[in-house]
Amino acid sequence: MFNLSQTPSIANQFIAELRDINVQSDRMRFRRNLERLGEILAYEVSKTLAYTPKSIATPLGEAEVALSDQKVVLATILRAGLPMHQGMLHYFDHAESAFVSAYRKHHKDGSFDVHVEYISCPDLTGKTLIIADPMLATGASMSLAIESLLEHGQPAAIHVVTAVAATAGVEHLQRVMPEAHLWVGAVDEELTAKSYIVPGLGDAGDLSYGEKVQE
Repeated sequence: MFNLSQTPSIANQFIAELRDINVQSDRMRFRRNLERLGEILAYEVSKTLAYTPKSIATPLGEAEVALSDQKVVLATILRAGLPMHQGMLHYFDHAESAFVSAYRKHHKDGSFDVHVEYISCPDLTGKTLIIADPMLATGASMSLAIESLLEHGQPAAIHVVTAVAATAGVEHLQRVMPEAHLWVGAVDEELTAKSYIVPGLGDAGDLSYGEKVQE
């Protein structure tokens, strides 16, 4: 697991603003900070790809540059993951995209089940799959989303990117998908009885796009 916050950097500012209730009311800034984390973590993930020297023609000669031939598929869980997805697309601009609609269906007793209702995905065979979602709480939505994506082929590698993860979610993902590489902005220890991350940052989807009506 790569934890961005373990090394002090400007990313701490973006994470702090995502958490700050005095800044969260600015939806455009909230989305942009998620994009920024997507960009930074995409750069970190890019260091793990394989690279081959290529000769590039310049106006004055030839330059040798190490470029990656690996095909990348960027996936996200709707709707909260869209800003991070866009940030990663800024760096992996030749990547294909996949989208999964996974959500919690709550019951009166406070429990919930995770449901997947929609998926759009290219063939993943032999490609690098990078799936982003701002919050990794229990890890149930993420693991179910990945299982749904894997019905479209076996990727060469799986990377999970998230802004804030709970320890329980990290442990769940490492247990059920030990082959997945995890990239996080920060890790929080606590989950509430309703499986919300504490201190966390709230509902990333609502903060990005407005409150939703839930049945």
